[in-house]
Amino acid sequence: MSTYVFDFAQGDKDQRDLLGGKGANLAEMVNLGLPVPPGFTITTEACRAYLAEGREPEALSREVSEHLAALEEAMGRRLGDPADPLLVSVRSGAKFSMPGMMETVLNIGLNDESVAGLAAQSEDERFALDSYRRLLQMFGATVLGIEGEVFGDALDDLKRQRGVDQDTELTPDDLRELVSTYQQAIREHAGRDFPQDPREQLDLAVRAVFDSWNTERAVLYRRQEQIPEDLGTAVNIQAMVFGNRGDTSGSGVAFTRDPASGNQGVYGDYLQNAQGEDVVAGIRNTVSLADMGEIDRASHDQLLEIMSTLEQHYRDMCDIEFTVERGKLWMLQTRVGKRTPEAAFRIAVHMADEGLIDLDEAVRRVSGAQLAQLMFPRFDPKARRTLLAKGMNASPGAAVGRAVFDWGTAVEWAERGEDVILVRKETSPDDLHGMVVAKGILTSRGGKTSHAAVVARGMGRTCVCGAEALDVDTKEGRFTVRGGKTVEEGDLISIDGSTGEIFDGAVDVVDSHVVRYFEGDDVDDPLVDAVTRLIERADAVRRLRVRTNADTAEDAARARRFGAQGIGLCRTEHMFLGDRRQLVEDLIVADGEKGQEKALDALLPLQRQDFTEILEAMDGLPVTIRLIDPPLHEFLPDITELSVAMAIADTRGHRKKRERRLLDAVSRLHEQNPMLGLRGVRLGIVIPGLFTMQARAILEAAVARKRAGGDPRPEIMIPLVASVKELDLVRARIDVIAREVAEESGLDLDVKIGTMIELPRAALTAGEIAGSAEFFSFGTNDLTQMTWGFSRDDVEASFFSTYLEQGVFPVSPFESLDTAGVGELVRTAVERGRATRPDLHLGVCGEHGGDPASIHFFDDAGLDYVSCSPFRVPVARLEAGRSALGAE
Repeated sequence: MSTYVFDFAQGDKDQRDLLGGKGANLAEMVNLGLPVPPGFTITTEACRAYLAEGREPEALSREVSEHLAALEEAMGRRLGDPADPLLVSVRSGAKFSMPGMMETVLNIGLNDESVAGLAAQSEDERFALDSYRRLLQMFGATVLGIEGEVFGDALDDLKRQRGVDQDTELTPDDLRELVSTYQQAIREHAGRDFPQDPREQLDLAVRAVFDSWNTERAVLYRRQEQIPEDLGTAVNIQAMVFGNRGDTSGSGVAFTRDPASGNQGVYGDYLQNAQGEDVVAGIRNTVSLADMGEIDRASHDQLLEIMSTLEQHYRDMCDIEFTVERGKLWMLQTRVGKRTPEAAFRIAVHMADEGLIDLDEAVRRVSGAQLAQLMFPRFDPKARRTLLAKGMNASPGAAVGRAVFDWGTAVEWAERGEDVILVRKETSPDDLHGMVVAKGILTSRGGKTSHAAVVARGMGRTCVCGAEALDVDTKEGRFTVRGGKTVEEGDLISIDGSTGEIFDGAVDVVDSHVVRYFEGDDVDDPLVDAVTRLIERADAVRRLRVRTNADTAEDAARARRFGAQGIGLCRTEHMFLGDRRQLVEDLIVADGEKGQEKALDALLPLQRQDFTEILEAMDGLPVTIRLIDPPLHEFLPDITELSVAMAIADTRGHRKKRERRLLDAVSRLHEQNPMLGLRGVRLGIVIPGLFTMQARAILEAAVARKRAGGDPRPEIMIPLVASVKELDLVRARIDVIAREVAEESGLDLDVKIGTMIELPRAALTAGEIAGSAEFFSFGTNDLTQMTWGFSRDDVEASFFSTYLEQGVFPVSPFESLDTAGVGELVRTAVERGRATRPDLHLGVCGEHGGDPASIHFFDDAGLDYVSCSPFRVPVARLEAGRSALGAE
């Protein structure tokens, strides 16, 4: 039989799968001898059983009773005792941190009788009533499903009637009235009274935490963060300690380093006379830990010692929740803290320098996705700007967009292509939909540990919090800068998450310091220094080489500056657009072979020049050039427009011989599904002159570079091969051209000929194909389309969102490789291809070549290189190194 409940002293930090992150770390702090209020954890296994069966496992209630009795004995009080009540908190705690996404209920055990006992024992009636109103508010919203605004509006109305700004200014009589108001609200909105039985409160709260795993916001957050759906959450039941017992009490959140910048030194927020939810929700602006030292030096100094202990123990930046109750410090939670991409790189390097970790571990601690964030633009320091206000620099970046004041509008406007900044007094978990689509988040309340800041950092969103100069009116859709301008919904604003500045209108952006570094500029920036050290270490340990997808000399040169080790995909079809489209039309409408030869002769020098420039930009490095792949009709006018034009011309008696031939050609080449039609190698067989012209251009470009003293290394790739016979037919013609160019030039050219594996049949017959191909390059974009049987352009907007919501796949298979399906075809092709040709060179040139998760798969599958767009080259370099070091 399963054991569903564990005392804190029974676990440790390595049991996150079973106890959740919070429960495992509470257990670890108990093991370290830190001051942790006693309690116990209901396992994720119990949650999964509940979600599967729709009810709690039979043994759960008995186990909870046993552990509750032990807790009561340890505390010397019983849950909800009218004379001297034990109160507990009920908190969620999944394996992976999901800040604010699931539920918490504090002060379980209070009722109309025990609130009097708490008042008597604490000798503080106000504290007892304040604790009771908090329980009613949280229980009503979390367990009974009542809108939080019902309680928030009632509190605001009462403060307005009493003429006070803070809830701490309300008297015991005021709070007694508020308790009555809340109880009546529960009766009206939930159709039942607030339960007076403490055990019923506890059981319902546990069930609510289990249920919160499948709330819309939790599902959305998991999808955004790619957290598995089947983990479930643990539940932590813990004796309450109270930060709302007057000015000698308080609650706070602290980080052992700055989670926004990575600066060394502790950082955090503290709120006197408050419970922890007040700090996270941002309902009152907090003070710093330095200010806490002025308020309560003893607790402050003890906290710093504990923070140092935890960082040394976890060897990472820790995020800590704590409460001070009448001068006594209690630790409520610790976890490895979420951080911005900038902080991740800087903290990793600092910790390596301090000897907490080695440089390999530092590389494992950062990710390609974080590096990509650091390459986003920043505000131009020379741009004209109008400062509106300044808040806290909660999550760095430069964000420009239209101000919106609720998540629904944010989603609606984003879907129609608008960039938006979500503006709130403070965010709540319900705002997640808007936070996901927004370019940035701006709040007038809260600090760097508020919900807005923590979630924004986790998602890589720019965020400015606690801009107190803003009066935000979410109902009217505007904010006013005190003594200044009013910004209406739809007005453009710009926010700088690195400085906390808020600007009127759109501010110009420039390349980030990290991009400038990769471009070769000399940049004096601690962040750039950290990126340099970690990416150089990744380069030193990685096995995978990194190439780029580039079709012009300019892109090739930039990719080389970014560290590309060659070109894995040069798409030649892009070279037939613009003015050259006319020459393709001439080829298609030509009468006979002579007409075709004339058009091809006109294209040859243009292609030769293209390849000469690209080979020069990549001198000494391999350049894989894909022969023309798309169907020819893509280079021709639209069939409907051309038909209409010809019909009008016929009506007017105009004779347009060339246009008539063009319409005939378009009609002949028009296909219902060109993806599966006359393209790739099929073109090379049906119109052989097209491929041989391109092959000659490549070979003559190599000759030109050799004569200029260069070291050209072209590789010719034949696309869309499904049968080795197709490859043999085209290769034979290219071999003839190669011999002719060698004889004409008197130079020995070493040009590899290979193919693109982008059809399932090619992957399955890779052993045969490898007999004629010197290299494979996996075209995973088309391979994904062919394997799944859908067209990317048609389906992403139509049903992908439904598939993601219903868990058909956790992430788009075009974004990250489908390793179970497409990945198995790749592995099959690798195995069968190398069985025929052990020295077969293998790479991938689909967009998956720049996706961090896919790169790890390609490394494990035994590919030699990945190829991606120029801006993703640094990301691929880092992830290839992380893969070699065993990072997940």
